[in-house]
Amino acid sequence: MLESYYTVNHQGSEELTIQKSRFIGHVKRCETEDEAQTFIESMKKQYKDATHNCSAYMIGEHDLIQKANDDGEPSGTAGVPMLEVLKKMGLKDTAVVVTRYFGGTKLGAGGLIRAYSSTTSEAIKATGVVKRELMQTMKVSIDYTLLGKVENEIRNSTYHLDEIHYLEKVEMDVKVETNQTGAFETWITNLTSGQAQIAKGECNYSDTPISL
Repeated sequence: MLESYYTVNHQGSEELTIQKSRFIGHVKRCETEDEAQTFIESMKKQYKDATHNCSAYMIGEHDLIQKANDDGEPSGTAGVPMLEVLKKMGLKDTAVVVTRYFGGTKLGAGGLIRAYSSTTSEAIKATGVVKRELMQTMKVSIDYTLLGKVENEIRNSTYHLDEIHYLEKVEMDVKVETNQTGAFETWITNLTSGQAQIAKGECNYSDTPISL
């Protein structure tokens, strides 16, 4: 699993009018090719009266699955430019569909490339981009006498206090970057003079919004 990567924040859309044609960009986070294809087909069904529903997606931690479809536009003027936007922005597990309602004015190859690229970029901005970081849950068990001190120190640190369970002892779930677990254990051990019990829980991704 990757330590971190960038993708879109779930699903969104944006509409542009270019030379009287309506371009509607639809973006969705898709973690499998089946999910991407299902999304594309759903957009084609929803906008079945449109002139074109062009698409592109990039799936997998090593970007091994890449597809682009011009859906009737001149070859290389829609799907590929859309895919290039995903590449330039470094987005993984992302699918995009650009719906076009022809407005009567031909744009030419260069105009089409700019239109589909711009619509993709604006739709991604409207949806938002997140950085997904792999975080290790560290489970810290302490006596209640240490609660105030440890909670305060964690909240004022770079670590994220996720949950506190008030059981026979206090159990804290702390999110830690996977490459910082050793440093965290040492820090907690020193902070509690060795009185804390520390164990590893699950590893999950955490999303942080990124300004574009």
